[in-house]
Amino acid sequence: MAKFIIQGGKPLKGEIGVSGSKNAALKIFPVALLTEETIRVSNAPEIEDVFRAQEMFAALGGEIKKIKPGVFDIKFKNQKCFDLPENLVNKFRASIMFVGPMLVKCGKVNFPHPGGCVIGAGTRPIDMFLDGFQKMGAKIEILRRDSGQDYYHLTAKRIKGAEIFFPKITVTGTESLMITAILAEGETVLKNCAMEPEIVALAEFLNGIGAKISGAGTPTIRIKGVKKLRGGEYKIIPDRIETGTFAMLAAASNSGEITIKNAEPNHLEALWSLFDRIKVNYVLYKDRIKISPAKKIFAVDATTHEYPGFATDLQPPYTVLMTQAEGKSLIHETIYDRRLIFTDLLSQMGADVVLCDPHRAVINGPTKLSGRKLVSPDLRAGAALVMAALIANGKTEIDNIYQIERGYEKIDERLRKIGADIKRVD
Repeated sequence: MAKFIIQGGKPLKGEIGVSGSKNAALKIFPVALLTEETIRVSNAPEIEDVFRAQEMFAALGGEIKKIKPGVFDIKFKNQKCFDLPENLVNKFRASIMFVGPMLVKCGKVNFPHPGGCVIGAGTRPIDMFLDGFQKMGAKIEILRRDSGQDYYHLTAKRIKGAEIFFPKITVTGTESLMITAILAEGETVLKNCAMEPEIVALAEFLNGIGAKISGAGTPTIRIKGVKKLRGGEYKIIPDRIETGTFAMLAAASNSGEITIKNAEPNHLEALWSLFDRIKVNYVLYKDRIKISPAKKIFAVDATTHEYPGFATDLQPPYTVLMTQAEGKSLIHETIYDRRLIFTDLLSQMGADVVLCDPHRAVINGPTKLSGRKLVSPDLRAGAALVMAALIANGKTEIDNIYQIERGYEKIDERLRKIGADIKRVD
């Protein structure tokens, strides 16, 4: 199993680029099931989750033609209506995005419960997806296999427009039902929608190839069903979570000037608001962020919230940043009840962390961190551990880096360009 070996405490400075958004890239493959024409995808991150989405698309009859790194053409050619492959569904949660388009194109779809990071109580539920599909005309049968795993069998003679209220804000749920409604009969109204930039970017692309979507980026989205979609080019927006992670690494290292390029700073206003209070020395430009050493950074409480609030995916690196800040900070994780468990690993590195309950942790700083042998528990915590290892004294080994490479393209190569002593060992 591959691992990272990191020698911490090295000065970091220079330029580091941001890859295309993981969450935006994953959603284009289900969209391609809905058109007979080619979609060209550019600025795609070459990461494990995207590779799994490509494999799923190919298994369903799609064709992928790579033009160059980060650029490829996708086309749904030989429609195959059968179960979503269990070995792929179990590996990434975004596999749920293929369910709606398969219902539209085939009238049926079978799949096991989706996998991905375990950062909530038990498996992450899909009830809001199922409720939405049911309101749009699908019949749902849930089977329990001998293994104890739920298996879902969905059928629909045709998908109809519906009015759907999300009892809880859900990014993937919003995107899934928005996509499913494009070719539905009549109008669909989605209420209490997520408002992330990835949703806006997806809706803008869909409208460009023939969809009729309004309200993306607001709590209410309206979709008027159309007969068909065209092909087009989908340029993936910069990954805001990666941008924020690099920004917090620069602030925590505090050893040299770091410029984060190929970014979209406007997508991270909640983080910049925290940086103002922490007294991070930063400057925003149109497509980059420059962070210079500060005399001192100060502890500031943070509470995660749906966009445009402070993203839950940025909470782990922010928690690491607070170990280097002056004073006491309270981290309140409101989205997932297992996301703060990784703080036990920070404690092993020397951080002064009190885990009050599954949703709250108190960080006392600043503290010196020391290298340890660690195992990455999930994608975002894994990236935070890389960040902690880079600012720690001594050597850190991080195992299970598949979880990190699911969402960060060649992160070791990019970090070495700013002075990090990190190597990947198979």
